[in-house]
Amino acid sequence: MKNPDARAWMWSDAVDMLARADRLHRQLFQLASSQSRKSSWEPPVDVVETDRELIVLAALPGVDPQNIKVAIENGQLVIAGERLLPPEFRTAAIHRLELPQGRFERTLPLPPGRYEVLRPSAANGCLAIVLRKVI
Repeated sequence: MKNPDARAWMWSDAVDMLARADRLHRQLFQLASSQSRKSSWEPPVDVVETDRELIVLAALPGVDPQNIKVAIENGQLVIAGERLLPPEFRTAAIHRLELPQGRFERTLPLPPGRYEVLRPSAANGCLAIVLRKVI
Protein backbone atom coordinates (compact mmCIF):
# COMPACT_ATOMS: atom_id res chain seq x y z
CA MET A 1 0.00 0.00 0.00
CA LYS A 2 1.36 3.42 -0.97
CA ASN A 3 2.05 6.04 1.66
CA PRO A 4 -0.87 8.51 1.76
CA ASP A 5 1.59 11.45 1.77
CA ALA A 6 1.87 12.45 -1.93
CA ARG A 7 5.46 13.70 -1.60
CA ALA A 8 6.60 10.44 0.00
CA TRP A 9 5.11 8.14 -2.67
CA MET A 10 6.28 10.41 -5.51
CA TRP A 11 9.81 10.36 -4.08
CA SER A 12 9.62 6.59 -3.61
CA ASP A 13 8.47 6.09 -7.22
CA ALA A 14 11.24 8.38 -8.48
CA VAL A 15 13.90 6.46 -6.53
CA ASP A 16 12.54 3.15 -7.85
CA MET A 17 12.60 4.48 -11.41
CA LEU A 18 16.20 5.69 -11.05
CA ALA A 19 17.25 2.32 -9.63
CA ARG A 20 15.61 0.50 -12.57
CA ALA A 21 17.28 2.86 -15.06
CA ASP A 22 20.66 2.33 -13.41
CA ARG A 23 20.22 -1.46 -13.43
CA LEU A 24 19.23 -1.44 -17.12
CA HIS A 25 22.15 0.80 -17.96
CA ARG A 26 24.59 -1.55 -16.23
CA GLN A 27 23.04 -4.66 -17.82
CA LEU A 28 22.77 -3.36 -21.36
CA PHE A 29 25.50 -0.81 -21.88
CA GLN A 30 28.34 -1.50 -19.47
CA LEU A 31 31.51 -1.98 -21.40
CA ALA A 32 33.61 -4.99 -20.45
CA SER A 33 37.08 -5.59 -21.75
CA SER A 34 37.62 -8.47 -24.09
CA GLN A 35 40.72 -10.04 -25.55
CA SER A 36 39.69 -9.39 -29.15
CA ARG A 37 37.24 -6.48 -29.11
CA LYS A 38 35.04 -4.51 -26.78
CA SER A 39 31.70 -5.90 -25.63
CA SER A 40 28.63 -3.72 -25.82
CA TRP A 41 26.47 -5.43 -23.18
CA GLU A 42 26.42 -7.97 -20.34
CA PRO A 43 23.69 -10.60 -19.95
CA PRO A 44 21.98 -10.82 -16.55
CA VAL A 45 22.82 -14.00 -14.63
CA ASP A 46 21.72 -16.05 -11.65
CA VAL A 47 24.32 -18.06 -9.69
CA VAL A 48 23.29 -20.86 -7.32
CA GLU A 49 25.60 -23.08 -5.28
CA THR A 50 24.89 -26.63 -4.09
CA ASP A 51 27.16 -29.01 -2.19
CA ARG A 52 28.68 -30.32 -5.44
CA GLU A 53 28.08 -27.65 -8.09
CA LEU A 54 27.71 -24.04 -9.08
CA ILE A 55 24.84 -23.45 -11.49
CA VAL A 56 24.89 -20.30 -13.60
CA LEU A 57 21.90 -19.19 -15.70
CA ALA A 58 22.58 -16.44 -18.25
CA ALA A 59 19.64 -14.78 -20.06
CA LEU A 60 20.59 -15.00 -23.75
CA PRO A 61 17.40 -15.14 -25.83
CA GLY A 62 18.06 -15.29 -29.55
CA VAL A 63 21.73 -16.26 -29.19
CA ASP A 64 22.89 -19.49 -30.84
CA PRO A 65 24.47 -21.64 -28.07
CA GLN A 66 27.09 -22.83 -30.59
CA ASN A 67 28.41 -19.25 -30.74
CA ILE A 68 28.90 -18.81 -26.99
CA LYS A 69 32.30 -19.21 -25.33
CA VAL A 70 32.30 -20.49 -21.74
CA ALA A 71 35.63 -20.71 -19.94
CA ILE A 72 37.21 -20.47 -16.52
CA GLU A 73 40.07 -17.95 -16.56
CA ASN A 74 42.03 -16.86 -13.48
CA GLY A 75 39.31 -17.97 -11.06
CA GLN A 76 36.52 -16.30 -13.04
CA LEU A 77 33.80 -17.69 -15.27
CA VAL A 78 33.76 -15.96 -18.66
CA ILE A 79 30.66 -16.11 -20.88
CA ALA A 80 31.12 -14.40 -24.25
CA GLY A 81 29.49 -14.30 -27.67
CA GLU A 82 27.44 -12.14 -29.97
CA ARG A 83 23.76 -11.52 -30.64
CA LEU A 84 23.27 -10.63 -34.28
CA LEU A 85 20.36 -8.67 -35.64
CA PRO A 86 18.19 -11.09 -37.65
CA PRO A 87 18.52 -10.48 -41.41
CA GLU A 88 14.81 -9.66 -41.81
CA PHE A 89 15.21 -6.79 -39.31
CA ARG A 90 17.81 -5.06 -41.49
CA THR A 91 15.23 -3.90 -44.04
CA ALA A 92 12.23 -3.64 -41.69
CA ALA A 93 10.84 -0.54 -40.03
CA ILE A 94 11.77 -1.14 -36.38
CA HIS A 95 9.28 0.33 -33.91
CA ARG A 96 11.02 -0.92 -30.79
CA LEU A 97 14.36 -2.67 -30.26
CA GLU A 98 15.01 -3.42 -26.58
CA LEU A 99 17.06 -6.60 -26.75
CA PRO A 100 20.72 -5.58 -26.92
CA GLN A 101 22.64 -6.51 -30.06
CA GLY A 102 26.32 -7.06 -30.69
CA ARG A 103 29.14 -8.59 -28.73
CA PHE A 104 28.56 -9.51 -25.09
CA GLU A 105 30.78 -10.72 -22.30
CA ARG A 106 30.08 -11.44 -18.66
CA THR A 107 32.86 -12.24 -16.19
CA LEU A 108 31.86 -13.66 -12.83
CA PRO A 109 34.23 -14.21 -9.92
CA LEU A 110 33.94 -17.78 -8.64
CA PRO A 111 33.95 -18.74 -4.97
CA PRO A 112 37.31 -20.12 -3.80
CA GLY A 113 38.00 -23.64 -5.06
CA ARG A 114 38.52 -25.52 -8.30
CA TYR A 115 35.76 -26.03 -10.86
CA GLU A 116 35.20 -27.86 -14.10
CA VAL A 117 32.59 -26.92 -16.71
CA LEU A 118 30.30 -29.96 -16.99
CA ARG A 119 27.55 -29.22 -19.43
CA PRO A 120 26.51 -25.86 -20.81
CA SER A 121 23.02 -26.20 -22.27
CA ALA A 122 20.35 -23.88 -23.62
CA ALA A 123 16.71 -23.85 -22.57
CA ASN A 124 13.95 -21.25 -22.64
CA GLY A 125 16.26 -18.44 -23.75
CA CYS A 126 18.83 -19.10 -21.02
CA LEU A 127 22.26 -20.66 -21.08
CA ALA A 128 22.63 -23.02 -18.12
CA ILE A 129 26.23 -23.69 -17.09
CA VAL A 130 26.97 -26.36 -14.48
CA LEU A 131 30.37 -26.15 -12.79
CA ARG A 132 31.38 -29.22 -10.82
CA LYS A 133 33.43 -28.62 -7.69
CA VAL A 134 36.75 -30.45 -8.04
CA ILE A 135 38.07 -31.68 -4.71
